[in-house]
Amino acid sequence: MTIEELRWFVVLAETEHMTDSAAELQITQPTLSRALTRLEHRVGAPLFDRDGRRLRLNRFGAVLLEHARRALAEVDAAGDRIAELIDPERGTVRLAFLHSVATWLVPDLIRSFRAAAPGVAFTLHQDPGHDLLQALRDGAADLAVTSPRPEEAEFAWRPLVREQLFLAVPAGHRLADRPGGGRVRLRSAAEEPFVTLRPEFGFRRLTERLCAAAGFRARVAFEGTELATVEGMVAAGLGVAVLPELHAAAVPADRTAVRVPLADAGAHRTIGLSWLRDRPMPAVAERFRLFVLSEHGIDREDPNVIQH
Repeated sequence: MTIEELRWFVVLAETEHMTDSAAELQITQPTLSRALTRLEHRVGAPLFDRDGRRLRLNRFGAVLLEHARRALAEVDAAGDRIAELIDPERGTVRLAFLHSVATWLVPDLIRSFRAAAPGVAFTLHQDPGHDLLQALRDGAADLAVTSPRPEEAEFAWRPLVREQLFLAVPAGHRLADRPGGGRVRLRSAAEEPFVTLRPEFGFRRLTERLCAAAGFRARVAFEGTELATVEGMVAAGLGVAVLPELHAAAVPADRTAVRVPLADAGAHRTIGLSWLRDRPMPAVAERFRLFVLSEHGIDREDPNVIQH
């Protein structure tokens, strides 16, 4: 049986009238009658009881009608999905991103893109860095906002934002009131307890690398899952923390710590856009990728150039 025959059958089952159904389908009555005969032969049972010129859907036909409607709905849904995949003006962008960019960078990207493409929807995933990369592998996301740049060769990556890092300390801390608001070396906090993210977060690993470069291993007093929580705990006096500059605007004023600029050479992080290098993405996701890289990327000359 063909999809067309199933569609004809559904119309015939709903009208129970051969002439009316043929007129609605804009085919001849003999054509519809032959299609019904083929369908009944295919399923091995009559689908209608004949009452003169009137048709009555029987129990076999009722079973086929239930499944035909469901099958046609799936076929139509598949067609809609395929249309979304090839049409950059519609469909859904599946975007994964870090917790630390959820309140500023990602909303800015979506807002600016939807101003140009209001018909596009988004499915969003907010996770630690390693989960973002797995979402790309699993096909749960088309693109991911990540930091640091993935080390695996399967991922392409382009930088979007480079932000400075600062040392957050409680009010009244010995490093809080330096003359002229001068920078400090991270080494000056080597004996302090540190408040940081949990080990699975990329920013935790960045903090550990900075501390190692400064010649010490941080003594961790608290591990959180949100940078705002980390800064709040610093403000409460639990310790000090390395935090990114652009996150600061998202933290309520009453929960902020004193932010001291860091003088260390590596005291910055780069946030970028990642995707699987060898997997084609839906047209709408590709449109979003090119938009983000051309409008928000650090090196905007050619959004098609892929950094390894």
